[in-house]
Amino acid sequence: MYVHSVLDTSRIAPERFRPIRRSEYDRMVDLGLFDGERVELLQGVLVQMSPQGAAHAHAVRRLMATLVPVLAGRAIVQAQLPLAASEESVPEPDLAVVPLGDYSRSHPSSANWVIEVADSSIQKDRYVKSEIYAAAGVPEYWLVDLMERTVEVRTAPSGGRYTHLTTHRAGETLSPAAFPDVKIDLGEILPS
Repeated sequence: MYVHSVLDTSRIAPERFRPIRRSEYDRMVDLGLFDGERVELLQGVLVQMSPQGAAHAHAVRRLMATLVPVLAGRAIVQAQLPLAASEESVPEPDLAVVPLGDYSRSHPSSANWVIEVADSSIQKDRYVKSEIYAAAGVPEYWLVDLMERTVEVRTAPSGGRYTHLTTHRAGETLSPAAFPDVKIDLGEILPS
């Protein structure tokens, strides 16, 4: 009987791993190697993306409905699309507010603000993606924690980490630093 086991990477010397580069990942995507799969490149590793539950989809829809009209002509709001964060990371954040531009030949490599909505992916979003966005210089990262019904706001990236963290709950209204006129009612995106 075959027993599938998970690779214990702690027993392999780090120099044995060869990360996938963004250019290689882009080529594999162009060749259709991941058709029908939801994957993203995080720190040189292909990572399967979690399926979305109803609460996750609801939060993303509500955020899109709020942000797209108020940011029209000032920034592009993209949902679950690639962000070329580094040579080894191309995450697909739930929402990224990126500078206006023509991205028909390459994915945006910077963002004013990134939002991840998480339930089962909370650890990956809180630790791995947070480091990726901080290292890419994304000035503000919101993590919508559906299980705890909170929004963690990370700001002031320095040395690959965010140096400031605040936590907010339903009943509060938040505004991103880059667009202080934009008001997000957390009660509308967090599950009741």
